[in-house]
Amino acid sequence: MVIGVPKEIKQGETRVAVVPSTCRRLVDGGNRVLVEAGAGAAAGFADEAYAEAGAALAPGAAVVFAEADLIVKVKEPQPAELEQFREGQALFTYLHLAAAPAVAQALCSRRVLGIGYETIEGPGGSLPVLKPMSQVAGRLSVQVGAWFLMSSQGGAGVLPGGVPGVERGHIVILGLGNAGSEACRMAVGLGARVTVLDIDRAKLEHLEERFPGLVNTLVSTPSRVAEAVAAADLVIGAVLVAGARAPRVVSREMVRSMAPRRVVVDIAIDQGGCVETIRPTSHKEPVYLEEGVLHYAVPNMPALVGRTATLALTQVTEPYLLRMAKDGIDAALEAVPGLEKGVNTRDGRVVHPAVAAALAAE
Repeated sequence: MVIGVPKEIKQGETRVAVVPSTCRRLVDGGNRVLVEAGAGAAAGFADEAYAEAGAALAPGAAVVFAEADLIVKVKEPQPAELEQFREGQALFTYLHLAAAPAVAQALCSRRVLGIGYETIEGPGGSLPVLKPMSQVAGRLSVQVGAWFLMSSQGGAGVLPGGVPGVERGHIVILGLGNAGSEACRMAVGLGARVTVLDIDRAKLEHLEERFPGLVNTLVSTPSRVAEAVAAADLVIGAVLVAGARAPRVVSREMVRSMAPRRVVVDIAIDQGGCVETIRPTSHKEPVYLEEGVLHYAVPNMPALVGRTATLALTQVTEPYLLRMAKDGIDAALEAVPGLEKGVNTRDGRVVHPAVAAALAAE
């Protein structure tokens, strides 16, 4: 099999989909690996390391797309990349098609087998390939939010941990999945007042046990969300429904109720966001002001820590990739538990039920 690794071209992206050690294992298994020159540079992996691992360096993305049977990426294909796919190719990457109908249409029109990291399932319905990036984004959300609360960044000048004699900042976290849990951990570490809302009481009970007396937990209802958001200095949206568009749990009226120059960070932006006033931003222009509140919604937030994020991601994607390279993609999809759930597009159709339903509702 020929496996292609193009350089990521989404604005601000620093991650790479395959590291040199994985290349070595793929090459030793009899595969050819094509890596675009410079693909790993931003994450600290030099072209020489890929060459030493047996990969062939391609001078540009066109060569990678022209020759590869399987394209391995980090983020969804950008317009210039979509034009280069050919019928019969497979793609292994984060797709998040529920919020990207144009990407879904392009993959279907080219009859690309699109396997989305974010819908691969593990035991108990877990999302093993989404998890590490959710963890990274969750931890970063508090750091980013605290940064934009600073006066120099246009924020209200609130220090989340406060100081003796001054009230601490209030961080509200919506959703207690992997991202929300890690955001909570960081918020507690900063010494902020922390309120977490989720619809799953068992998750809230576990959180109380983990951080006794340090977190205020609430079963999520619209009225409770509204009350918490109005009192927040930083709101972190971390609501996820696997494959589907994120539900809108924070209305424009709720955002309007916040004090001026507070901050919203929406981790769910890959799936459309859970805040009514949210829209995707970029690392170049990460925030905008609406209803008097700063909004941060960078879809590839983990690219802020490209080295850490690459290592975290490739640790979980490598076993799937090695199996597909060894047995063939179709055989691996049939044999590896949960991998079939990653298939989003096949034979010109969107085949993942949640993704298809979300796109139909557009």
